Amino acid sequence: MHKRGAHAVPKRNRLRVGFQGELGAFSQQAIRQLFGSKALPVAHQRFDEVFAALDAGAVNVAVVPLENTLVGSIHENFDLLLKYPFEITAETSVRVIHNLMAPPGATFRSIHTVYSHPVALGQCLDFFAKHPRLQRTPFYDTAGSVKMVMEQKPEGAAAIASELAAQTYGANILKRGIEDDRQNFTRFFLLEPAGAKPRAVPGASGHPWKTSLVLTTKNIPGALFRALSALALRDINLIKIESRPLRGKPWEYLFYLDLIGHRDEKNVRNALAHLAELADFLRVLGSYRAA
Repeated sequence: MHKRGAHAVPKRNRLRVGFQGELGAFSQQAIRQLFGSKALPVAHQRFDEVFAALDAGAVNVAVVPLENTLVGSIHENFDLLLKYPFEITAETSVRVIHNLMAPPGATFRSIHTVYSHPVALGQCLDFFAKHPRLQRTPFYDTAGSVKMVMEQKPEGAAAIASELAAQTYGANILKRGIEDDRQNFTRFFLLEPAGAKPRAVPGASGHPWKTSLVLTTKNIPGALFRALSALALRDINLIKIESRPLRGKPWEYLFYLDLIGHRDEKNVRNALAHLAELADFLRVLGSYRAA
């Protein structure tokens, strides 16, 4: 029987971290990169459940994906960031490696049906083109598909998920690294209740500061240009801008921005003050070390 090490943190004292998916998901890998074994991952089926759990105090912090280098932004989470008064205190980037796995004893030749999240299936099209006999079957979650295959053991079934999922459920990896593009990364945010300070992330101490914010501008010519000039005039590097529909105002938009610098730095502080004068609405979502 496995015994807890002398320095292990008791379960009741561990940091509770909410995430979307089943144990073994890529989100749990992000949690490990941020906290190692010190955190207790708490799974939720939907993203809105993760945010609600943090708001209710059922978890201490939450880790959610915001964008993928191939798929783009997870728009639902951008909208949820606006709904809740949370602080972004860290980020991490997970290299997405897709593996084909099945119950022990199954062989690649015996597989004819492959389950996984639709995005994961879509990122392995070259693999399926080489093996046209394999039927792609969408499932709600990558790790959840492994859990189902291991518990129900449908004949000839396999799943695509992370190596962590294989370890979690005792699956045997039949093919490793079957994704089409090796430059497949997902960016995750660490969210905490409002007022939380930036967290130290392993390996990120020498990385630059980033600040995320959201704003709206007047619906008049040049409004966005004038808002962005508040950054350009101070030589602040804008590294991301994302628009989302502004609810209640058809064909008007919110703008989510990421910039290099901490909000307490003089030039960033002055830029934010200038932005506040130009914007109809402005909220800083957090300053944190770049992944």
